[in-house]
Amino acid sequence: MPKIRIAIAGVGNCASALLQGLYYYREIGEKEIIPGLLYYDMAGYKPEDIEPVAAFDVDSRKVGKDLSEAIFMEPNNTVKIADVPKLGVEVMMPPVLDSLGNNLKKVITPAEVRPVNVADVLKETKADVLVNIIPTGANEAARYYASACIEAGTAFVNGMPTLIVCDPEYQKKATEKKVPLIGDDVKSQVGATALHRALLNLYVKRGVKVTKTYQINFGGNADFLNLVERGETKVETKSAAIKSVVPYEFEEWSGPTAYIPWLKDIKIAYIYIEGMKYGNLPLKVWARLEVIDSYNSAGILIDMIRCAKIAKDRGIGGPLIAASAFFAKHPPKNFSSDEEALEQLEAFIKGEIER
Repeated sequence: MPKIRIAIAGVGNCASALLQGLYYYREIGEKEIIPGLLYYDMAGYKPEDIEPVAAFDVDSRKVGKDLSEAIFMEPNNTVKIADVPKLGVEVMMPPVLDSLGNNLKKVITPAEVRPVNVADVLKETKADVLVNIIPTGANEAARYYASACIEAGTAFVNGMPTLIVCDPEYQKKATEKKVPLIGDDVKSQVGATALHRALLNLYVKRGVKVTKTYQINFGGNADFLNLVERGETKVETKSAAIKSVVPYEFEEWSGPTAYIPWLKDIKIAYIYIEGMKYGNLPLKVWARLEVIDSYNSAGILIDMIRCAKIAKDRGIGGPLIAASAFFAKHPPKNFSSDEEALEQLEAFIKGEIER
């Protein structure tokens, strides 16, 4: 199989987890059961087929560094699971735009170098897929990367909450240029949203009427430092993912609530669901989830990347409905359950449906 040439926008913890994971799974190789991967082989593409060719970040500590070095620079603080060899990929400075909120400006100083034209870099490096994992709230920057991808003919995977894949204008342009889109906002492997949806689905399928629910999250990485200030779009995508499981109105609130530095890349979530069971009597569930946050996202990004390349190989542009529904919090179309979305995803991978 050919390599999947990827560009990474945002060299933070998620980029670190993604790249370390690629090398970790190279060492493991193919086994009957591989921990942490839904697919080792997806339509012929394996983890070792993913190859970074470009990277963009505004942090002065990362710009100009080899990507293998930049992923371990502060404020990145996720755990190390693998050595990443020198990649020969220099982290480039993009236009800053709205990349940094006030909280991130306290810990990140933009590099004082001339910004590159991202579309030109994507063309020069022949990038197949760009993974957008810049900070939540960087709406202008997200749109800049999406537009660069459409200009360059590079597939766009949107791992953050800005609505690109759900935007009719981007859908139209990407379809015309045969640029695959997957998103919006990565739904982690077994994250708070995935667990929340599963529990709500259980209520619905067992005949319990959901009346109210909440989900609160806190952690110690730069994402949470940013989210406590710029979490509005994250609340929107989380709420949309949760509400889509239940076919009627109910009270709901979900979102980030606190930044606790010493947690580092650990994320803790609390979920509460209240409903009425047989006899109109209350049924309440509390759940606590603790994860290494960035690896939870990377376990999904690796599959989003491969789906984008599969679509590109087939000459399919625009939003990938099945992949977005299964992998993203706010897809263009939701299915009735994650099980149905997975069935559609399997059909897409096999080539039984177009998107």
